[in-house]
Amino acid sequence: MDNKIKVQIILGSTRQGRFGDKFANWMYEIAKEKEGLEVELLDLRDYPLPFFDEPVSPAMSKGKYSNELAAKWAQKIGEADAYIIATPEYNHGYPAVLKNALDYVYSEWNNKPVAFISWGGVSAGTRAVQQLRQVVIELQMVPIRNGIHIPFSWNLVDADGVIKPGAMDAQKVGADNLLNQLTWWAKILKEARENK
Repeated sequence: MDNKIKVQIILGSTRQGRFGDKFANWMYEIAKEKEGLEVELLDLRDYPLPFFDEPVSPAMSKGKYSNELAAKWAQKIGEADAYIIATPEYNHGYPAVLKNALDYVYSEWNNKPVAFISWGGVSAGTRAVQQLRQVVIELQMVPIRNGIHIPFSWNLVDADGVIKPGAMDAQKVGADNLLNQLTWWAKILKEARENK
C-alpha cells in the first residue's frame, strides 16, 4: 500500500477578477509542507465542462464518460485520496461551476474525505459550505468537521491581489487542524477501499 495521501485542492470559482485563488494557494502552501501528503491544486478554469446534460447519471455510467473533458476530469478526481474544496459564497450559495464539476462524476468521489475552505462577507462562506455538505454526502464522501471560513475576505487582499502580510496568521492553526483531521480520515478510508 502506498502510504502517501494524495490531496487535491479544488478551486471552485472561475469568475473574472476572483481572488479566491489566493486562499486556495495559501492552503496549498501549508498542505505541501505536511509530511506524508502529496498535494495538487486543481483550478476549474482548466476543466471548462459544459453544463451537465448527459443521458445517463454518472452514478449509472460505471465510469464511462462520453464527454472527453469529463473523462479527463473523472480520471484526475479518481487519483486523489482526499479533497479540499475552496469556494466563495455567492447569494448564500456556492458557484454553479462547482456544482457542475461535482455532478459530472460519481464513483471517483466515493468513500473519500472532503474538507472546505470558504470566504465571503460576514458569513465567511459558511452557508455555501453547509449546502456543499449535503451534496458531498450524496456523492458518498465524508465531510470533515474542521474547515477554514474567511470573513470579509476582500479586506485581506491588497490592490495587487496579494494576501496582505499577516492577514491569514489567525487561520494557520485551523488549517493545521483541518489537514490533521483530513489525513486521519483519508488513511482509514484509503485502507478500507484497498481492502474491500
